[in-house]
Amino acid sequence: MKTINCWISLLFLGIYLGNAQDIFGEWKTIDDETGTTKSIVEIYESKGKVYGKVKKLLEKGREDAVCIKCEGDLKDKPVVGMTVVLGLKKDGDKYEGGKLFDPEKGKYYKGKIWLNPEDPNKLMVRGYIAFLYRTQTWLRVTD
Repeated sequence: MKTINCWISLLFLGIYLGNAQDIFGEWKTIDDETGTTKSIVEIYESKGKVYGKVKKLLEKGREDAVCIKCEGDLKDKPVVGMTVVLGLKKDGDKYEGGKLFDPEKGKYYKGKIWLNPEDPNKLMVRGYIAFLYRTQTWLRVTD
């Protein structure tokens, strides 16, 4: 009986750790310059690539913000619903090879994301222009 209980415990631990260790789900975005919590982004997979869509804006008074600095089809469109992580592919522990979109600046950046190895509830999000980059830490929504 002890052996069965041990295996069941290990099975549930494995399921818990497996679920806690992936990038998919909802994340609170944190501005790396101000520390402000900005939005909730849902990270999901489609056709073997990773995407992220703005689900909710959290800044008071900006819940219905539109993309003023965007160009083309995104100009003056609601930020909620915009895809801000586009076409990343898994490469080891990181997802890269796609783009990140910043609705506040209306710009696309080369990007990559990965889980913080010390805390799987923190998602590292890095955008690049040439050799310059910025990294934000997003927090897993656990509510």
